[in-house]
Parts: sequence; C-alpha cells; structure tokens
Amino acid sequence: MTRRRHREDGVAAVEFALIAPLFIALVFGIISYGYMLSFRQGMSQAAAEGARVFAVAPTVGVSTTGSLSTKDAAIAAINRSLSSYSVTCTAAGTLTRNGATVGTCSVPSTATACTNNAATKCVKVDLRYSYRANPLIPSFPGLGVVLPETLIYNTTVQVNS
Repeated sequence: MTRRRHREDGVAAVEFALIAPLFIALVFGIISYGYMLSFRQGMSQAAAEGARVFAVAPTVGVSTTGSLSTKDAAIAAINRSLSSYSVTCTAAGTLTRNGATVGTCSVPSTATACTNNAATKCVKVDLRYSYRANPLIPSFPGLGVVLPETLIYNTTVQVNS
C-alpha cells in the first residue's frame, strides 16, 4: 500500500499544472470581456449624452464671456461619460487615451437636415474606438482575437428649434 501511495504523490501537482492555465485563461477572459462590455456601454452612453446636450441647447453659442459652443458642450458631455475609462474626445475629432490616439470622435458644429424629414434639424455624434489594438486592460495571450476590432457607436437626435 505504501509503495502505491509513493507512486501517486505527484499526481495532484501534475493535474493542477494541466488545469491551472486553462482556468486562469477562462477567468481572465471573463474579466477582459466583461470590462470591454462595460466600456462598450460607456461609449453608447457617451454618444447619447453628447447628442442630447447638443439637441437641448442648440443656441448656446460662443460669446466674449467664454461660454461654451454647442459642440464644446457636447464634447464635454462625452468626456464626462468616458472619464472613468481615461478616454477623451478632443476638439480635433480624435479619441485619446494616455496621450495616444485610439479612435475618432465626430461631433458636428451645426445641426443639419434630418435624413427622414428635411424640415427638421438633426445632429449625429459618432464614436469609434480601435479596441483590439488598444485594449483597456492587458490582454491574456491568445484572448485578443475574441475581442472586437473596433467599437462603433453613433447617435442621431432631432434638435430643438
């Protein structure tokens, strides 16, 4: 009996060594994908907030007192929504993270005719983030291929007259 037991002493360690990498990859994959989904929801909210701010305050205008233009107010709303991810929309139309360009951010300066009703004015806010090239958390080797290449969100709203 003791002889047999000595032969099986390392079995648990070998089984753990075989299973641990798969388990770690699974847990890290769940965390990575969950964080990406959270960011995806944040981008959706940011696009909606930027368009909403533009739509409800179309006459803000730039004045000598330093008030924000409608576009600047919309960009500020987008930045508030994305601030927890350290992502910023610039006036130049880029999304940046830690000083690097990671995507585009399109906020028009003025509202244009809506595509479904030319008598009304609409504004479209468009956000594009190159997620696979710029993940928010480090990617576990091999898991990057299951993450989306680009996250794209746009929102079109009718502007109050």
